[in-house]
Amino acid sequence: MLTDDQTMIRDTARAFARDRLAPGAMAREAAAEIEPQVRAELGELGFLGMTIAEEWGGVGADYVSYALALEEIAKGDGAVSTMVSVHNAPFLAILDRFASDAQKESWLKPAARGAHIGCFALTESHAGSDASALRTRAVKHNDRYVVNGAKQFISSARIGGATIIFAVTDPEAGKRGLSAFYVANDTPGFLVAKVEEKLGQRASDTCALTFDDMEIPFENRIGEEGEGYRIALSSLETGRIGIAAQAVGMAQAAFDAALSYARERQSFGKAIFDHQAVQFRLADMETQIEAGRQLVLNAARMKDAGTPCLREAAMAKLFTSEMAENVCSAAIQTLGGYGYLSEYGIEKIYRDVRVCQIYEGTSDIQKMLIARQMS
Repeated sequence: MLTDDQTMIRDTARAFARDRLAPGAMAREAAAEIEPQVRAELGELGFLGMTIAEEWGGVGADYVSYALALEEIAKGDGAVSTMVSVHNAPFLAILDRFASDAQKESWLKPAARGAHIGCFALTESHAGSDASALRTRAVKHNDRYVVNGAKQFISSARIGGATIIFAVTDPEAGKRGLSAFYVANDTPGFLVAKVEEKLGQRASDTCALTFDDMEIPFENRIGEEGEGYRIALSSLETGRIGIAAQAVGMAQAAFDAALSYARERQSFGKAIFDHQAVQFRLADMETQIEAGRQLVLNAARMKDAGTPCLREAAMAKLFTSEMAENVCSAAIQTLGGYGYLSEYGIEKIYRDVRVCQIYEGTSDIQKMLIARQMS
């Protein structure tokens, strides 16, 4: 059962996704950009500061509401949901937990109100899940750090206003030598070196960054030196709940399209929905989606209760990301040749959802995390 507030947030997101996101999804992909007006409207509706307290510019919603909203947004356009997810967690989540009050006033409050989109820059070309292998360096010089290095696969960096970056401040300390910094994207030395061309989610820009003698004031460090690894890992529960919710939303969109088609398409004198083989396929799809949704909501409720849920969040992400690909494939099969055409939209969802098995920890990483909890 949902509370009145949770239902209201879900329904608001559902209406926005239906009326604003879904109709423009194909044009958004063709333009390879999420239009500024959509970003502004997301901020006005509170979706760019969902779990942040009102004191710091957010809505103060719970994590169940956050998951429900992300599912609906993803149902409208998976690319938009990725931008919203990364902005809320890890970007805002890290500032909310680790920034000082002065930093929150300057950085968290505007971002939670939707003034700009936030980014998270941990991954490097040679270091994905192994954050202890990072090579980007931050060296103290007078009253600031000078940063040199590069980052890979950074969501929203082309349109974003600020980025949390991770750099090595003590090369001899391993993962304990990593520190976190807040950087405005227009800082001299901050360069979007490449906007990647991708299989899916093309409206959500994914970028390679380079830092060339980029100067960061001491006061832009988040937390203490050497806390970067802990800070980077801190938001994984929320991030994985968000991605799992996205996967459920995209799977639901594919299922809805397949069900609608099955009810309308005639074959051998009746709707193909009336053929048992199609009914069985759709029944399997809906069951898998609902199972995934419950995994997401379980992890979100644990998060709301203050109960550690790394295992449950990993399970939700693992199951939903793989389930969603299977559901999209089954939806294409239900439409037959039409499912393979871009006109019907399911092939886009199929491409969009594939990345859910990769970012914020691959499926193999999720299995490793789950297995560790067994011991």
